[in-house]
Amino acid sequence: MALIGGVGKRFDTVVWGPELERLRGPRRWFLVALRIVLTLIEDFRNGEITMRAMGLVYTTLVSLVPLLALAFSLLKAFGADNSLRPVLERFLAPLGGGSDQIIDKIVGFVQNVQVGVLGAIGVVTLIYSVISLIQKVEAGCNYIWHVRKPRSIGRRVTEYLSVLVAGPLVILAAASMTATITNNSTVAWLTSIEPFGSALYLGGRILPYVLYGIGFTLLFKFIPNTQVRVLPALGGGIFSGVLWQTASLGFAVFAKSAGNVNAIYSSFAILILLLIWLYVSWMILLLGCRVAFLLQHNERLTRGHYPPRLGAAERERLALLITALVAARFIRGDRPWTVAGLAHTLRAAPDHIQDIADQLVAGDLLVEIGDIGTPLLPRRDIAEVRLLRVLDIVRAGEAAARAAPRDLSVARAVDALAEDVEHARRKVYAERSLRDLALALRAERETTDRQLPDASRPFAHATDRHQV
Repeated sequence: MALIGGVGKRFDTVVWGPELERLRGPRRWFLVALRIVLTLIEDFRNGEITMRAMGLVYTTLVSLVPLLALAFSLLKAFGADNSLRPVLERFLAPLGGGSDQIIDKIVGFVQNVQVGVLGAIGVVTLIYSVISLIQKVEAGCNYIWHVRKPRSIGRRVTEYLSVLVAGPLVILAAASMTATITNNSTVAWLTSIEPFGSALYLGGRILPYVLYGIGFTLLFKFIPNTQVRVLPALGGGIFSGVLWQTASLGFAVFAKSAGNVNAIYSSFAILILLLIWLYVSWMILLLGCRVAFLLQHNERLTRGHYPPRLGAAERERLALLITALVAARFIRGDRPWTVAGLAHTLRAAPDHIQDIADQLVAGDLLVEIGDIGTPLLPRRDIAEVRLLRVLDIVRAGEAAARAAPRDLSVARAVDALAEDVEHARRKVYAERSLRDLALALRAERETTDRQLPDASRPFAHATDRHQV
């Protein structure tokens, strides 16, 4: 046991000990990949992502027929209603030969749904059931990205409907392109000539991975209600695309050899396999979204509780940093800070930044403009805002939470000491304005040399030296 414990400690030291910011080259990327794998295993054990995947399975079962009915109606308007079945066959291929039963049932249900005779209430219910699925996917991605605010109602309706319209058209275009390439005489002629035949065969094997990777990349880039950079989204997309295609091949083998399932559940076996495959698919999507988050926020690749517990002193310091950065950019006239940008630059948990930003907005010091990423601007004249006001806002709580001992003598000594501390604090902060702090910050940045600052400095990880 002592030997195992020693190996475990050594492993933790090697994997979690080094600071990623100080590493370069293959060692950095190897440690990033290893930490991401270990973090995903820990996430799987915690159960939150698995519970959301299970919820998405239920929502999919409820929303699948309405979703396909709307897609079928649009495809039918373009004269391509036969494209629905090939898409279902591709998605349910891992279920094996039994998938034909499910496809026949789904296509039958979809064809029986006549949008024109449903009436206003029926159409609204149909659209709502579809939107609820997309909304739940967004909620899962927002949870992974620690985004508390979903899209506004107006943006949900317009963007979700855009997805419903664009999705079938993309499927139609992909199906048409595939059919054209497959039936092209030139392609058929090249297939018979080596090495073109082998190259085309290999390309056909790799193409699904590429297409799925692109699809997942677009999902991870645009579904979370925050700013996701292209490279992290691409990393998560490649992860999910490769994993989904590999899982589909592996699940096909499992479904073919699942004799015990067929023996126990008989005719219901195919439904059990469908539920399992839906669960696996949603898990792959959520884990890929988690990979994209970890690639964008390498500072979260640490061992321990996430988000880390924030003390009172650090909370006040973080509030001053946020307001100073927002005010400094306002003075420069640059693009406003966002919560995601602040979290990346300050190397702080997005949860903490969002929580403090919400308090500062509620206290009328900052204002949110727009929706995605919650850009922040000063709400008041920064020359009139005292730093004491910033600290008072983040220190304030609800009056009902204040302890009220039955014996007041118990609290007198503590209250007297707290008043002395409060008096000293007010004496330090009361005379300095937010503008003073922003100008001091700007002056310090302008007097430093062009080299990157030391990693211990609060702005050491800004991507642009002048962004503060």
